[in-house]
Parts: sequence; C-alpha cells; structure tokens
Amino acid sequence: MSHDDGAAYSSAAYNSTIGIQAETVHDSTIYFVHPDASPQEKYRVGVQLLEDGVPSRAREMITDAIVHGHDGTEVRFHWVLAMLSARTHHDLTTEEVERLRYASRLVRNYAEDEWKEALRVTFDLLAVLSTTGSETGPVLKQLHDLPLRQYDAILRHLDVILTGGLKDDLWAETLGQARAERFDNDRAQRVWAYFAPAPIGARAVRPRPSTAAAARAALPVRAVLFVVSSALLWAMALVANPAQAIAELPVALGAGLTAARFGGRWWGQEPGPGPTAEAHVSHPRDPASAEDKFTKRVIHSFDHYFSVRRPHGFTSDAWLAHTIQIRRSLAAEIADLYRESRIGVERVDWLIRYLAEDARNRYNNGTLFDQRRQDQTPGRTKALTMAALAVLGGAALAAFGTAVSGAAPQRALWAFLAVLGAAWSGHETVFRWLEVQREERRLNRETQEYLEQLTARQIAHQRWQSLLDETRPSELEMETWLTCDKTLFVDEALRHHRLTWRDLISHTILVAPGPSYKRGRVRGGPWRYSHYVFRLFLFTQDGIREISSEFNFSDATRRNEQRNNYRFDALTSVQVTENADVGYDLELVLSNGPARKIRVKDADAHQLAPTENSQEISEINLSSAGSAHTFRLLEGIAADGKGWIERHGPDSLAPFQIAG
Repeated sequence: MSHDDGAAYSSAAYNSTIGIQAETVHDSTIYFVHPDASPQEKYRVGVQLLEDGVPSRAREMITDAIVHGHDGTEVRFHWVLAMLSARTHHDLTTEEVERLRYASRLVRNYAEDEWKEALRVTFDLLAVLSTTGSETGPVLKQLHDLPLRQYDAILRHLDVILTGGLKDDLWAETLGQARAERFDNDRAQRVWAYFAPAPIGARAVRPRPSTAAAARAALPVRAVLFVVSSALLWAMALVANPAQAIAELPVALGAGLTAARFGGRWWGQEPGPGPTAEAHVSHPRDPASAEDKFTKRVIHSFDHYFSVRRPHGFTSDAWLAHTIQIRRSLAAEIADLYRESRIGVERVDWLIRYLAEDARNRYNNGTLFDQRRQDQTPGRTKALTMAALAVLGGAALAAFGTAVSGAAPQRALWAFLAVLGAAWSGHETVFRWLEVQREERRLNRETQEYLEQLTARQIAHQRWQSLLDETRPSELEMETWLTCDKTLFVDEALRHHRLTWRDLISHTILVAPGPSYKRGRVRGGPWRYSHYVFRLFLFTQDGIREISSEFNFSDATRRNEQRNNYRFDALTSVQVTENADVGYDLELVLSNGPARKIRVKDADAHQLAPTENSQEISEINLSSAGSAHTFRLLEGIAADGKGWIERHGPDSLAPFQIAG
C-alpha cells in the first residue's frame, strides 16, 4: 500500500504541542436544570443541547423527560435524533437498538401530525440503511416532503449514520446548505467575541483615610495657649504704651487674617507631609521595581494601546515618549488595583484600552495635564501670604518692644515668654487648623475624583460588556459553522481521492484543539476553539485514508494539510491515555512507522463551576470532538482489521419496521 507522505509525522497537524493562549467560561444558564425541574423543562433543555451539538447530554435530558411522563411525537422525534446524532450503527449498544425498535413500534399509536411523519421518515431511513439493495427513491421523496424544520434536523443529526448510496443522493443538498451557512450571520466579524474573556468589574483608587481628626484633637490646647500668650503680650504692651499698642493690634489682626486666608489656599493646594496625593492616586507602586509578571503584562498592554490609540499627528514612538509619566502612573495604578484578583491581564484590557482612549481625548481637548495646573498655587497668593506673615511678625516684634520698653527685668522676662509662647502656639495652631482644612479639601477632592473615575469606568465596562453580549455568537451558531467546516472538509477529501459515499465502508472525523488557540464555552457546554485540527479517516475496501489539517475558526482558512494511506492490517494498536492535569491523548501505532500521539482535548477541571461535574464535562467534550466514535472504530480495526467494520456495518442490523 502506498503512502502519500511517507512515514514522517513531524507536522504540527499530527503531533501537536498544545498552547492555551486564553480561555473563558461564559456565565450562561441555558443548560442549567433545577433538580425539581418539570419534565417539560428538561425536554426544552435537552432539545437545546441537541441543537448546540451536545447529543450525549441531550439523550439524558429527553429520556428523563419521557420517563417522567412527557411524551409525544415531537418529544420522540428529538429523542430519536439524540440517539443517532454523531453516531454510527456500531456506536449503538444492544440496549439502545432495542429501545429504538420499541420506539419505532410506538409510532402507529400517535395521532397524525408533522412530527409523526418525521418520525416515520427517520425510521424508514434506518430501514433502508439496514437492508441491502433497498430502493432509496420513495424514502427520499418522503424526506423532501417534510417541513423544512424537520428536514434540516434529520439531515444534520443523521449525517454520520447515513452512508452509501443514500448519502450520495443527499450529499449535494448537504453541501449546498453548508456553503450557504458557513459564513452566515457575519461569522468573520463575530467569532472573536466568543473567545474574549469576561471583563472584570471597574475599580478606581479610593481616597486615602483622612488625618483631620488627629489634627482637630490637638487644636484646642494650642489655640488656648496662643490666645493666653497673645493676650498677655498685648496687655503688657497696653500697660507700657496704650496708644502704640492700640495702633499695633489692628495691624497684627489684619496681617493674621490675610495670612490665614491666602495661606489656607496655598496650603490646601500643596501636597501635605508624607506621600503626596498624586503619589497615592497615580503611583501606588513603582512599576520599574515590580518584578511580577502581572505588572509587566499591564505595562506591555498600556504600551500597546497607547501606541495604537494616539492623537492625529503623533507617531507611536512620539506619543509613547510624550505620555511616559502618565502611562507609568496608570500602569502602576491598574496593577495595584487588580493584582490580588489573580486574573490575566486580558480581563482588564478593556480598562487599559479605555484609559488610552481617554488620554488621547484629553490631549485633543487640551486637558491632559489639567490636574497638574490645578495643583499649582498662583504666585499672587504666595506673595500675599508671605507679605502678611512678614507684617504679622513685625507687628508681634513691635508689640514685644512696646511691652519691654522701660520695664523691669522680671516684666521683660514675662514679655519674652509671652511672645515665645504666642509664636510657638500660633504656629502650631495655624498648622493644625490648616492641616484640618487641607485634609477636608483633599478628601472631598479625592472622593469626587474617585466617584467620577469609577462612574466613567463603570460606563466603559458596561459599554464593552454590552458589545460582547451583542456580538458573541450563540452556541447554535458556533455549532452550525463548525458543522459546515467539517462538511466541506470531508467533501474536499472525497474529491481529492475521487471517492463517493458508495465507495466508503465508514468514516470518522476527529476534531481536536490546534497547536495554539483560545478556547471558550458556556456552563455545561463543550469547549470551542479558535484553532482546530480536523483529522478525517476514510475507510474503503482498500484501506484507510487519513487527512488532517489545521483550521482557523474565525475565517475557516486551513494550513499544514497532511494525507496518508495505510492498510487495515498496518494499524496494529490504538491506545487512549487520560491525565487529569493534561487531558486525553490518542496513540496510533502502525506496523511500518513510529507511534504518534494525537492530543484530543486538554484538561478542564480547573475551569469547572461548583455546580459542574468534571466527569460529565469531560464526556461532553469527548463526545463533541467525535472521539468516542473515532476510538471505537480505530480500536476495532486494530483488533480485527477490516472484518470488524464488515461485521458492524449497517446491514448487520435487523430492519426497523413501522406498522400502520
């Protein structure tokens, strides 16, 4: 037997090293069934699972609904489709075949409607398949006469079990439908949203705790000491020279009030002692010294989004240089806000992108550096404050001179102590009062900034979340596109090898993750991938033809295609290995080549919700990949060769007879 590409299997399509770029689980309840759910609700979820490509779970749900009394032609029709979907005759157990035969005998008991006719046609198709040389014309006419809904459902879910001449007769229609639906509903522009991670909620830097309470507690004692010292000093001045003291008092009071008024503005705008307000808001951590991977990825993401969202007239390098301080501050802030969440930077990219756009917009509006200008105290305020302090100091010294003029040494000592006490307590009183004012202003300003920032970020988060929800394809759309891709891949393989369905004994297609991919799923659903590897096995009288190719799911482009032919007896061993931390591997051993491992699926236990069962999710993913069917076929052939397929072909089944 010839080998199209020899025995070398170094291609990534054959022996892949899987790399998960990103993964997300959509928080959907479409498959959730309450333990006390009605049979009707279980049936509804079962049909949803069937349409979305999870027939194994659909069988369980619809069977449970029937057991609990919800039965009828429509229910039985979907139950039969769930039993047969993505399966061939040799996948059915003896018990399942008997249950199908029992269901076929029930058809005559149902009232006539479109669902009963669809049931009858489905079983007629099975009867034709299981009877060698049967005429296909009548049953095909019955199939085409069905309403479009039932016709499409039968064609889709019996795709694997239908084969031979019957499949040839339907293949042109199957292909036409696949070509029509492959890029339907704007596939290329929407697939990205399915794999986009759920954006984490908006956060902003909270205001620092106020220190005003401590300053306010220390204020009364210092204020009383200042009043007593000042009163003593002016009393002594009044005794020594009343006229001069009365002239000095208004000057001192005016200078003091002026210094308090303008000094309060100056002090309220300048950073207080310790960490500055700007350092708190924008520099919670120095990114240059942070070695953790999360911070580095945040910095890299900021660099990326600032480089692509820049004002007109700036090159990427020029804009990055112009905003280096703002970018570092924002990167440090975001890294500090989200570090403890243990998330990937992909979930916060929406916020980084928004901040980059906000910086660009503020630059265009001329407000990018407004905060710095607002924090600068006008020179006039500083000059008036310094002048008032100088006048106040001069007035205090003049009062001291007046108080000690011609006074005894003991009186001069009291005047010196009074001016010293007034100076110290006045400084401390003003300092504490200004600190209270500054802290209250700072807290109000930071609270306002926090609320404004948080509100703006929440709006941006909601806007991004809404875009994802509106753009993200449904499970049905994702499954339909994947089915179309597989159909056209099979058709191309058949045409390349110049085969028809009459030439095939059987076939199977294994759908596995690509060598590098993003993946996503809904709760209770299978993983779906941004890049796949399709591996098709065509079983003919002459042997096995294997074709594999990597698929980009967004645009259905392919690469790294490989083909191989080998005899049935060349397949000597098939092994399946399972590792909870790694996933499932399929190992094929050929008599004339090295063993090769094929990754079927990756581990998913760490992404399970509390309500999900790891074994159940694993089975859903294996069923969705077509692995159970593929494993069973290859294992049977490795054990018994071509004889296994011939013994388990469709004509090995007794016909499904429907009376009435």
